[in-house]
Amino acid sequence: MNIPSLALEVPMMEARGIRKSFGHLEVLKSIDMTVQQGEVACLIGPSGSGKSTFLRCINHLETVDGGQMRVAGELVGYTRRGNKLHEMRPADVAKQRKHVGMVFQRFNLFAHMTALENVLFAPGVVDGRRGPAAREAALELLERVGLRAWAGHYPAQLSGGQQQRVAIARALAMQPRLMLFDEPTSALDPELVGDVLDVMRGLARDGMTMIVVTHEMGFAREVADTVTFMDGGVVVESGTPAELFGNPQQDRTRAFLSKVL
Repeated sequence: MNIPSLALEVPMMEARGIRKSFGHLEVLKSIDMTVQQGEVACLIGPSGSGKSTFLRCINHLETVDGGQMRVAGELVGYTRRGNKLHEMRPADVAKQRKHVGMVFQRFNLFAHMTALENVLFAPGVVDGRRGPAAREAALELLERVGLRAWAGHYPAQLSGGQQQRVAIARALAMQPRLMLFDEPTSALDPELVGDVLDVMRGLARDGMTMIVVTHEMGFAREVADTVTFMDGGVVVESGTPAELFGNPQQDRTRAFLSKVL
């Protein structure tokens, strides 16, 4: 898989003091986090802890109220003029998102397009990649997720797990440096979860940098380089899977893990 290169010393994602509120509800309270190139970072925690909101801040689907977010060394969503930050125009934000793929809880496929057409859509619209070469590249991505034989099927003809794998192929079609997964298996029947996680394991083996919000503790333990436990809009604890699952330091982490493991 062709993953765009980046200077090795630059973190893939760096968040400093990220704050976000919705009205009077403070959802993120000065979040600091760094993810290096090639790492798999899993975010775990109870519902409402701010995990998904933080993920959406990484590619500016949510604007931040404070702090700075950088992806591949580049400030996300804002330009600096002197000592002030100014929000980018939507078209410029869209250009920044080109190398950040995102897979949602719900698959968000275009219902009137086949699996192949879904994968072809963004490269064609954003980069003008059309024709036989683009079609073959899209078919290769569908093969990568085990669905080349289903290229001509519409979303309604696919299972939930198959739709999610098409969504992963669609995100990969833009040749991202970073992949964001927002609870990608939470909407699936249990027997369909394994196929999606297998695709994600393959991406990790290929060296794709991934930030994954998940309730799949086995996946986090097996695949993640770092696991971060969030609660109440703060990072409670972060470490390797062995550290966080095997010897959590905080009472709140231990209480959470005792219920989910």
